[in-house]
Amino acid sequence: MTQEYTHLTIPVTDLDHSQGPANASITLVQYGDYECPYTRRSTVIVRAIQQQLGDRLRFVFRNFPLTEIHAHALHAALAAEAADNQGKFWQMHDAIFHHQHALRDADLAQLAETVGLDLQQYTGDMTIRRNLERIEKDVEGGEQSGVQGTPTFFINSRLYSGSWQQEALLAALTAIQ
Repeated sequence: MTQEYTHLTIPVTDLDHSQGPANASITLVQYGDYECPYTRRSTVIVRAIQQQLGDRLRFVFRNFPLTEIHAHALHAALAAEAADNQGKFWQMHDAIFHHQHALRDADLAQLAETVGLDLQQYTGDMTIRRNLERIEKDVEGGEQSGVQGTPTFFINSRLYSGSWQQEALLAALTAIQ
């Protein structure tokens, strides 16, 4: 018997990485992989949609590193989480996607410096994999919700299986209202 996944099993909380008001009428959750070229492309589309919808949209990013096919995805997620420890998650998130072609540890450390992180704290967080449990929880929640690849989107906790191209995703989001 196969289970049909249609809903987000782990609700959005204040602990999630989010942009936009918590009480927005539309919440878009993305499970993504920093090394996935499709996640990178979808991030550009989401940014454009955020501009169009403004305060009507809350965007949430959750980690889903596809470690079997992307050798640097987990370390990139750890780097973004290390930046979050210093209040700069979104700056690092964007920098990683912008420099997706260079995600070795030395490259990530350079990005950390570029976004203004305390490098001693960053290096310590990376060495002990301080945020590994958070990433594992994102992955587990994604798997429980039926995420199999990236990017995967949920609109107001419902799995969105349509195209993530701008026109289609925007139409699905605005149909909520």
